[in-house]
Amino acid sequence: MPDEQPESSRSDQPQDNPIQNGPIQHDPTGLDLAQTVARSLGAQARRRRRSRSPRSVSPQMSGARADDRDPKPLSDAVERLVESKGWTTEINVHTLLARWALLVGATNSAHSSPEAYADTVLTVRADSTAWATQLRYLAPQLVAMLNEQLGDGTVTRIKVLGPDAPSWKKGRLSVRDGRGPRDTYG
Repeated sequence: MPDEQPESSRSDQPQDNPIQNGPIQHDPTGLDLAQTVARSLGAQARRRRRSRSPRSVSPQMSGARADDRDPKPLSDAVERLVESKGWTTEINVHTLLARWALLVGATNSAHSSPEAYADTVLTVRADSTAWATQLRYLAPQLVAMLNEQLGDGTVTRIKVLGPDAPSWKKGRLSVRDGRGPRDTYG
């Protein structure tokens, strides 16, 4: 095949340098023009992809990673609120006091109940003076147990109160500013 020309010297193919090879032939199909445009557009797109940072996400769209806009469990929001308001100790004490029966035993809890917690003092109300005395004997052990579970210094003292005195101010016929219970005994 000596009479064939090498591919680079064919006249139907466009030449890169028109000065050396003569004028460029026009391709009637437009394929060369389309390829040139496609190459330039592809190069532009590659440059844009390289210049864009991989972390750039529009503010309206969320990515695959977690961010501040994602929904959070309610427990996390409540924990943040409790910590920010400083209610942690108060809530822990009341949670523990809700289990009063486990702390003092079933018999003692049947005859007593915690009433208040303020300034590291726990106030407990008993049914009778006998049960109040029993709880006063248990108070140092209860303080140690509460501080062990809640942290040192959370409860410094337990104040045990006896039963409430009966009220003589009952009914629609009670006299305001009277002498009190002495009036009923003539």
